[in-house]
Amino acid sequence: MIARHPDLNRLLEQIPDELPILPLRNTVALPFILLPISVGVPRSVRLIEEAVQNSLLIGLVTSKDASIDMPMGDQVYQTGTVAAILKVVRSDDGTLQVLVHGLERFKVESWTQSEPYLKARVKIAPDIVEQSVEAEALHRSLADVARDVVQMMPNLPAGVEAFLQQVEDHRQLVYLITANNHVELEDQQRLLEMDHINEKMRWLIGHLSREREILSLGHKITENAREEMSKAQREYFLRQQLEAIRRELGETDEAAAEIETYRKKIEEAGMTEEAQREALRELGRLERLTPQSAEYGIIKSYLDWLTELPWSKLSQDNLDIAHAREVLDADHYDLEKVKERILEYLAVRKLVVERGLEVAEEQSGARTILCFVGPPGVGKTSLAQSIARSLGREFTRMSLGGMRDEAEIRGHRRTYIGAMPGRIIQALKRVGTRNPVFVLDEIDKIGSDWRGDPASALLEVLDPQQNHAFRDYYLDVDFDLSDVMFICTANELDPIPAPLRDRMEIIQLEGYTEYEKLRIAQNYLVPRQRKANGLREDEISFSEPAIRQIIRDYTREAGVRNLEREIGRVCRKAAVAIAEGRTDKVEVTQEVVREYLGRPRFQFEAALRTETPGVATGLAWTPFGGDVLFVEATRMPGKGELTITGQLGKVMEESVRIAFSYARSKAVELGIDPSLLTSSDFHIHVPEGAIPKDGPSAGVTMVTALVSLLTGRPVRADVGMTGEITLRGQVLPIGGVKQKVLAARRAGLKTVILPQRNEGDLDDLQPDVRQDMQFILVERIDEVLEAALRPAEESVLSGVIGGVAHGDRIAL
Repeated sequence: MIARHPDLNRLLEQIPDELPILPLRNTVALPFILLPISVGVPRSVRLIEEAVQNSLLIGLVTSKDASIDMPMGDQVYQTGTVAAILKVVRSDDGTLQVLVHGLERFKVESWTQSEPYLKARVKIAPDIVEQSVEAEALHRSLADVARDVVQMMPNLPAGVEAFLQQVEDHRQLVYLITANNHVELEDQQRLLEMDHINEKMRWLIGHLSREREILSLGHKITENAREEMSKAQREYFLRQQLEAIRRELGETDEAAAEIETYRKKIEEAGMTEEAQREALRELGRLERLTPQSAEYGIIKSYLDWLTELPWSKLSQDNLDIAHAREVLDADHYDLEKVKERILEYLAVRKLVVERGLEVAEEQSGARTILCFVGPPGVGKTSLAQSIARSLGREFTRMSLGGMRDEAEIRGHRRTYIGAMPGRIIQALKRVGTRNPVFVLDEIDKIGSDWRGDPASALLEVLDPQQNHAFRDYYLDVDFDLSDVMFICTANELDPIPAPLRDRMEIIQLEGYTEYEKLRIAQNYLVPRQRKANGLREDEISFSEPAIRQIIRDYTREAGVRNLEREIGRVCRKAAVAIAEGRTDKVEVTQEVVREYLGRPRFQFEAALRTETPGVATGLAWTPFGGDVLFVEATRMPGKGELTITGQLGKVMEESVRIAFSYARSKAVELGIDPSLLTSSDFHIHVPEGAIPKDGPSAGVTMVTALVSLLTGRPVRADVGMTGEITLRGQVLPIGGVKQKVLAARRAGLKTVILPQRNEGDLDDLQPDVRQDMQFILVERIDEVLEAALRPAEESVLSGVIGGVAHGDRIAL
C-alpha cells in the first residue's frame, strides 16, 4: 500500500543526522510505502516505545541473516529507509504491532550506539530523478507491463489498473510496483540501493516481463487442462448416447463381442486349471469395465499374454539316433564327447517316451540341464542350434551377459505401469511351443545390484525338480518349463554361483588344434564364407598351405571365430577382383594370403625372447583358452632387493618370492656365485603389464628365469613349462593342462615340462598332439632346470660368437 504522509515535507526537513535503527527480518522497507511490522525483541520494543514517546523518526534496515535476533551494525545492510511511526498496538503476548510509513532513503555513515539499541549517523540519499524523454518512456513502459501482470493475477481488487495509470511520480510508481509484486528480498534490497530512478525502472521492466511470460504460460496450461477434461467428459456422454442408440437399433455391442472372443480363446488355449480360473476372473472384471477405463487396457494385455502362450503346444521330437548323429557330424567337426552326451540324452528320451515311464523316473536322465564351458569361438551356441535341428525342435536364445535386473527373468508385477513378463515367457510366446531348445548364453557374465540377482532367479528355471511350476511375476500363475531343453554356455566356471552350477551338467569344450582348425576351415568355414560373399565354388579355392598360414600367422585363438573372419577377408578381396573383371577365378596360395592380409600378425616369439639368459617361457590358462607367458629377470648393482612388475596377483607374487628364496638357498648346488645375490638388485617382470595375472602355476618358470640369469645359461627356445613349486623344490600339479598344451603348440613349442602328477591329464589330448610334442614329467625343480637350460659351455660359446657382452655371463 502506498501513501503520502500529510506533513512529509516537514518531516523530511526534520530528519536528524543520527537515527535509532530498527533491523527488519525478511522484509525491506521502501519509501512511500505503509508497512506493518511485528516487534517482539526487547531491544526493538524499547526503541519503539522511546520513539513514540519522543515523536522520533526511526531508520529501518534489513538484516543480512534472518536467524539472528539482535544483529549488530555489520550484520545489516547499510542502505535503508527513514520511517515515521503511525500507529502502535500492544498484543496480549507483549509484542507490538506497529504501522510505519516510509519517507526517504538513507545510507549509514557510521554506527554510534549498540546498546540499549542501535543508533547510527546517517545521510539522506534521495533517488536521482531526471525529467527527460527517456524517463517518461520508461515510466509508461513500466506502467503498461505492470498493468498486463495485474490482469493475469487473480484475486486483485478492481481499480488497480486505473490507479497505476494515475500515478505520475516515477519514484512512487517504482516503489508501489516493487512492494506489491513477487520480488525476492535480495532483489528488493538491490533495487533500494540503486541511486538512479531510470536504472530502477529498467530493472523492474525486465523483471515484470519475465513474470508476465510465466503467468501467461500458467494460464495456457490451465486452459489446456480444462479443455482436455471437457473433451473427455464430452466423449463419455457421446459414447453413452451411441451405446443407447445401438441398443435401440439392435446392433451387436463391440465390447460384448470382444468379451466373447476372449472367452473362446481361453477355452481353446489349453491352459492349466489355475491359469484358466485366473483368466476367467480377469475376463469378468473386464466385462464390468467401460472401454474408457484406464484398467481396461491393462486387463486386455494380460489376457492377450495368457491366451497366446503355448500352454499345450509341443513340437514332435525326432528321436532317430542315427539322424541326430548325422546332423551333429555335419555341423561340427570332432567334439566327440559332447556329441556322445547329446546322443545319450536322445536315447534316454526315446526310451522314456516309447516305454511310457512316469515323469519322476524320466527326470534322472532326460531332463538334465547341460552347460557348455569353453573359450570363445569353439562352437557352443552353434552346437545348441544343431541339437535343435537334430531333434526337430524350435530354437531360441537369451543373452545373459551384463544382466543385472531380476525382472528380466521373472517379469514385473502388474501393479507397475508398462509391466511385462520376463524374457523366459516372452521367448516361449515367440517360438510358439512349450518344448524348444532354449540357450542361456554367457551365464558366467550375470551381474547383480539393487534390482536383484538374476542368477538366483535362474535357480528355479534350471532346476528340473521345480521348473514344472515356474511362476512369472506378471502372469502370477504356474507355467510348466520342464519340457524345455535348457542349454547354458559360459567361458569359465568360477563366476557361476555354486548353487546354480550344481543344477547343471558341465561339459567342457576345449580349444582346437591346428589340424582340427584346418579341417574345420576346409569343411565348414570356407564354404560358408564363399556363399556369404556371393562366390561360386569354381571361383575361389584355398590350398592347404594357405589355410595353415592363416592359422599360424594371422590368428592365435582357441576357437575359430577369428579364423573365419580372416577367410572372409580373403573372400571379399577375391570378390572385388572378380567383380572388376580382373580374373575369373582366385586360387588362394600362401603368396595370395600375404598379398590380401598383409604383414603377419603373429610370429614365433619364443626363440627371439629366450636368446638372452633370464627369460623363460611359461604356459598360462585364461577364460579364452591357453596362452604363452614370458617371465623376464634381470639384475643390477644393489643390495639384494627384489622388484616385481607386470600387474601380478598376490598368489603369483608369492611364487616369485618362493623362486627367489629357492635360488638363494640352493645357490651353490645350482652353480650360482653367492656374492651376486647380495651385491645385486633383481627385477622380475611378466610382459603385457596391462593384463592382470595370478595363480601359482608359473612357479617353475620363475625359478628357471632366475637361474638362467644367474648362471648365464639361456632357456631352450622350444621349451614351455608349467607347475607350482615349494620352498623344498618340489613341483606340484596344476590345472588346465590341455589348454596350456594347445597354447604351446600354437606358439610353436615342441617340448612341454609338466608336473609328474598331471600325467593323467595327457589322456585328454588328441593323438596327433601327443605324437608331435614331447612331454617331460618332473617331480623336482632340478629336473626342470636340466631339461630347460642349455649347457653352460654352449651358452658361453654362443655369447662370444654373437658378440654380446652379457655382464652375468662374463662373471661366470
